Amino acid sequence: MELLRPVIRPYAWGSRRGIAELQGRPFPAPGPEAELWMGAHPSAPSGANGTTLDAVIAADPDRELGAPCVARFGPRLPFLLKVLSADQALSIQVHPSRAQAELGFRAENERGLPPGDPARNYVDDWPKPELLCALTPFEVLAGLRPPSDAAALLRALPVPALHPLAAELEATPQQALSRVLAAILEWPEPSRADLVASVVTACATLASSDSPYAAACAAAVRVAGDHPGDLGVVAMLLMRHVVLAPGQAVFMPAGGLHAYLRGTGIEVLANSDNVIRAGLTAKHVDVPELLKLLDPAVTVPVLTPAPLGDGVAWFDTPAPEFRLYVADLAEPPVPLPPVTLPAAGLPAVTLPAAGPRIVLCTDGAATLRTDSGEAVKLARGESCFVSAADGPLHAAGPARLFLASPGGPSA
Repeated sequence: MELLRPVIRPYAWGSRRGIAELQGRPFPAPGPEAELWMGAHPSAPSGANGTTLDAVIAADPDRELGAPCVARFGPRLPFLLKVLSADQALSIQVHPSRAQAELGFRAENERGLPPGDPARNYVDDWPKPELLCALTPFEVLAGLRPPSDAAALLRALPVPALHPLAAELEATPQQALSRVLAAILEWPEPSRADLVASVVTACATLASSDSPYAAACAAAVRVAGDHPGDLGVVAMLLMRHVVLAPGQAVFMPAGGLHAYLRGTGIEVLANSDNVIRAGLTAKHVDVPELLKLLDPAVTVPVLTPAPLGDGVAWFDTPAPEFRLYVADLAEPPVPLPPVTLPAAGLPAVTLPAAGPRIVLCTDGAATLRTDSGEAVKLARGESCFVSAADGPLHAAGPARLFLASPGGPSA
């Protein structure tokens, strides 16, 4: 087991409170702190054992990851665990499937786009499914609204330019969502500013009403203040607006349109950087590519973790690259029978999952111990890497832990 030194990513949309508070540092922080990365991503690997976690894994992949994980994903950690803390909206985006990522990465390489080129959509050949679990109330745009609901919202706004789009959604609902989204994102340049301004004005009025769309309109007005004139503000109206309560989550599969608006949460994702954006960003936007990957049929339900016993629950998703568990550990553990660790006489719960694991403590403090007697103590905001060779992992609290591991049959 290795204590990690995570890396803070200071993106402009980040909060000055969420990550600093979790780590017990003074807040507000001097600058935005958007993401805390725990993993072996090559652009920001966590520190571990005097080096970095990617170097530790590269030195002995079979030991650190386990032979089943290496056979399935190659000699790389297949997931990345993050704390994500947003004060402003992230971009409207989709992620590719594995087949789409491999094809797109190969095509951009053949075109001669160098690594790091801002015009690249595909920086690697991996998919990027992701799961976000809220630590605070977390506002998201998750998937597209049903066509009838999207049409009703467009008609509720006194913006005549939107009403033909509403009529199209009503006339051919199964085919129209992608076409209407394309019409908004590719709106003629001369009238874009007028459209966005009209929508923001109309949303401000609806936001102060008792309309069922008041919260979504309030979000659009707020986001427009951070991204003035951006067509993404209009595209937001087609998307399902949700506020996650702490402990709830959303899973974003390939082709699902989404944007995170504000809040602090735990995110686990496949170890990839492939993001195709359509708005609410100063980064590269590729509307045609996004529309090609978009699956308007993707629904994004709100998830709650399924209990496994002993205070442990999990979010069961189809992503093979990761699985996320949450453990609420009492002192001593309430569920019986507990595991007694001979080395320390410490009552503990055996945590699920095998292979490479990353454990993050978000509340309280925990002691982790392997069958060999090796122990690590985690305070709030601390994390550690557990190798496949470490075997079963036992934990005692009181604490709340999040544990990420590979998903699917190899978990």
